[in-house]
Amino acid sequence: MSVFYDEERKLFKLDTAGSSYIFEIYDEGYLVHLYYGAKIPDANVGEFRDKGWFASECPVNINIENTRFSPDVAPLEFSGEGSGDFRSSAIAVRNADGNNVTDMRYVSHRIYAGKPSFEDMPALYVNDESEAQTLEVRVRDSVTGVEALLSYTVFEKYSAMTRSVKVINASDKAVVIERVMSCCVDFDTHDYDMITLYGKWLKERSLERAPLSHVKQGIFSKRGSSSHHHNPFAAIVDRDAGEDFGSAYGFNFVYSGNFIFDAEVDPFGGTRAVMGINPDGFEWTLRPGESFQAPEVVTVYSDKGTGKMSRIFHRLYTDHLIRGKWAKIKRPLLINNWEATGMDFTGDKLVTFAERAKELGIDMLVMDDGWFGTRDDDTSALGDWFVNEEKLGGPLSDFVSRINALGIKFGIWFEPEMVSRDSDLYRAHPDWCIHVPGREKSIARHQYVLDFSREDVRDYIYSLMHGILSGSNIAYVKWDFNRYLSEVGSAALPPERQKETFHRYVLGLYDILNRLTTDFPDILLEGCASGGGRYDPGILYYAPQIWCSDDTDPIERLSIQFGTSMCYPASTMGAHVSASPRTGYETKGNIALWGTFGYELDPNKFTEEDKEIIREQVNEYHKYYDVIHSGDLYRLITPDRDDFRAAWMFVSRSKEAALVTSVVMRRPEQNTFYLKLKGLDPDKYYVEDESGEVYSGALLMNAGLCLNRFGNDDGDSFKLYFRAL
Repeated sequence: MSVFYDEERKLFKLDTAGSSYIFEIYDEGYLVHLYYGAKIPDANVGEFRDKGWFASECPVNINIENTRFSPDVAPLEFSGEGSGDFRSSAIAVRNADGNNVTDMRYVSHRIYAGKPSFEDMPALYVNDESEAQTLEVRVRDSVTGVEALLSYTVFEKYSAMTRSVKVINASDKAVVIERVMSCCVDFDTHDYDMITLYGKWLKERSLERAPLSHVKQGIFSKRGSSSHHHNPFAAIVDRDAGEDFGSAYGFNFVYSGNFIFDAEVDPFGGTRAVMGINPDGFEWTLRPGESFQAPEVVTVYSDKGTGKMSRIFHRLYTDHLIRGKWAKIKRPLLINNWEATGMDFTGDKLVTFAERAKELGIDMLVMDDGWFGTRDDDTSALGDWFVNEEKLGGPLSDFVSRINALGIKFGIWFEPEMVSRDSDLYRAHPDWCIHVPGREKSIARHQYVLDFSREDVRDYIYSLMHGILSGSNIAYVKWDFNRYLSEVGSAALPPERQKETFHRYVLGLYDILNRLTTDFPDILLEGCASGGGRYDPGILYYAPQIWCSDDTDPIERLSIQFGTSMCYPASTMGAHVSASPRTGYETKGNIALWGTFGYELDPNKFTEEDKEIIREQVNEYHKYYDVIHSGDLYRLITPDRDDFRAAWMFVSRSKEAALVTSVVMRRPEQNTFYLKLKGLDPDKYYVEDESGEVYSGALLMNAGLCLNRFGNDDGDSFKLYFRAL
């Protein structure tokens, strides 16, 4: 049993294969956090509540005999606003009296097999109730009557949990939620580093590591999406933790909108970490009897560094986040026309792309932006989802049939959330975009953002998409999102509910994604947001892969893909070979193999030598697919630690096969280098495919491979495939 309640000590213990999480019901119903870390068999940790941090100015509850217990220093499990705890609060609810003092205490709990699903939001799932166990704790503010359900689902074999909060207005008056964090954890020290993934367009998810100090540190988005700038992932790790050693606590928010992660070190050396919807710009009114479900946070604990933490996330998401037909089966290898043609193409031209693609063994042609309305550049026609038959040479169904007749699948690009200022849709419905009265609407890429908080807007856009997708044999959709939200307001909401727009927008996005994946379960959906600007678990629930970045320079891609891998599996990582001149096709292919793999090229420009290389890459895609997409990732040399090389490897779960890849980013000062592998069985012997040499797993991991026989110039790379004997 992974969730246990000790009736005598009033203590909850949540165990996974490698971790324990413990909290108690203390006097007066306070929920007090006691322990989170490596698995322990017992729960004799009650004294952990008293950190010795008490000071005379700390407010105390007069009904508690222990006068050293104060909400301001106690490790509270779900801290409320304005009730004696002056650190980051988990919840703040403005009541009918106008104040937001919130004090939630224990009422009841239940433990059950399985995991609850959310009606209108993504969340991790179970295939069978035996795969997880859930603890649900009900807490209540005795003055206002507002309640909350704190849900903890334990995925025992993954050393992972999910956390979420449902706020219920059980009073007879309306209240306003001003802040609700889905996860709150108090650590007993600040001797940690925080790892986050920062970035920008063309440089997403770059790894940053900084020591925690006596300030509030964190990441956030208030751009309307999870954003290029900060990914909704953070890890709290031991100061000396590395890839293979030390404690690492990973947090990932299953949400695609505004978020916040704060790590606050208090004056006494403790650390509180909270994660949830960014309260900046957020409010939610609850009438009597109504409830609000906050998105969930995934937490992972590793006792063997960030490498193990990442592998836990990867397996968990592969098995319990990514859904549908494409979750586990091999995906088509595609070529996208965007970098080759932009919007300057015709149907006949794309047919020649498909002809060349078929000759090379590529499975699918994707037609990107420019196939609809009067769209010949980025200034017009978004929202006018009507096929430009003049450009395609006839109806879309006829064009798709020409592609399919070659033995090639067909995919198509949409940007459903946007509307061009120069479009028939905007001229007919200028109030359908996000805006506030009396203010000039900011423009970005000549477009506005449609108000997806409105059902009528969503219904209209989806009806056009449905018509396109149901009228032709379309196997893939690339869903793009190319600007952030500004002047955020909705013409459909009253003034007092305008701060609900951000969250209602995200719920509207999920509504359409749910309709799309329900109505067209065989279509492979890929997320995109100017590259990786919305790379989060919320999107992965609907789209099993996301375009990793618009930067297809192979060397730049290394840091992007390494950073992405901190939390997200290779199967989700959209990565293609492009015309970037930085390296040759071999290195481009070696780096793109890490992800979904594909091409962003004009196949009519390939030389005979190019074609041979690409045919070989296509063969390697099929040969190595299973070990990459189902195996475990080991980061051997990370770009942030070594500016000369990067190296990584995938090992099958059975440890029967491994693929090792290394890239020279900049010619090193010394040629001799030994690369130590990881994750192999030390007692097995492995044969390397190309040379036929046989090595023990112990030798490969402890002594390593000498790399002198491989190229050492800028952009050189190699990959080695090992099979167990």
